[in-house]
Amino acid sequence: MTDQSTATDRPGGVPADPSAVRDALVEWYEADHRSYPWRETTDPYEILVSEVMSQQTQLDRVVDAWEDFLDRWPTAAALAGADRSAVVGFWTSHSLGYNNRAKYLHEAAGQIVSDFDGEWPRDPDGLSDLMGVGPYTANAVASFAFNNGNAVVDTNVKRVLYRAFGVPDDDSAFEEAASALMPEGRSRVWNNAIMELGGVACEKTPDCDGAQCPWREWCQAYETGDFTAPDVPTQPEFEGSRRQMRGRVVATLKEYDELRLDELGPRVRVDYAPQGEYGREWLRGLLSDLEDDGLVECDGTEGDVVARLKR
Repeated sequence: MTDQSTATDRPGGVPADPSAVRDALVEWYEADHRSYPWRETTDPYEILVSEVMSQQTQLDRVVDAWEDFLDRWPTAAALAGADRSAVVGFWTSHSLGYNNRAKYLHEAAGQIVSDFDGEWPRDPDGLSDLMGVGPYTANAVASFAFNNGNAVVDTNVKRVLYRAFGVPDDDSAFEEAASALMPEGRSRVWNNAIMELGGVACEKTPDCDGAQCPWREWCQAYETGDFTAPDVPTQPEFEGSRRQMRGRVVATLKEYDELRLDELGPRVRVDYAPQGEYGREWLRGLLSDLEDDGLVECDGTEGDVVARLKR
């Protein structure tokens, strides 16, 4: 098996040593993330219910339905003993989409009780034996309930990997990149974190700075302003935007150890002029934003400011 920390044959621009990338994402996630009740439990039944409900329903709408469902059927045994028509009726009344998912969930609960004697399989392969549980859902339950899953690869994760590291639009490349990045034995926090990144910072219309994306220092899209992705076929309007200019600052400072304002400015905008509209004051504003985000540090007085990436 290849050592994830030393392998160099990564798809796209995934770092050979991804430790800094890993640490940045996990720290960002643990500092602040959206609060959902299923993120506060490791009960495989509760997590399976949330995964099945959220397959085609927005997460904010799932919360009430999930809580109501567990109030009514708090365990797999309780659900297995329920009348299937009642489960389907609940699904319909809460507008949760295809009713066959309710049927499969009811049957999976029955399997846990009758086939597994109440003991849940703990890995994706075992969980895939449950009715209606495909590879993605099996991996999610293994990850979030047992910290024993593989790297998740969904549409959001593909978008993140494509933009950040230029991973080719190929399923095997995405899986290889996701696996290389995930720290061993930490599927619970990692899969939550990378899905959170795709859900709040790297959506179809990205919010890199507003969400303080922890991968801006490495992100190819942030450097170039090209935020196309497999599910974003046309580029949003970023040409000339402050976001694009901040990306150019980061890209330039990655190339040089440090630069003074008047050395940095022309590398960010060809029309940079120290006293002009796009001059020192404008550039200092960009650097101030990046300082607030913890990406850049500056030293010196107004006429002799030196900027560098923060390490």
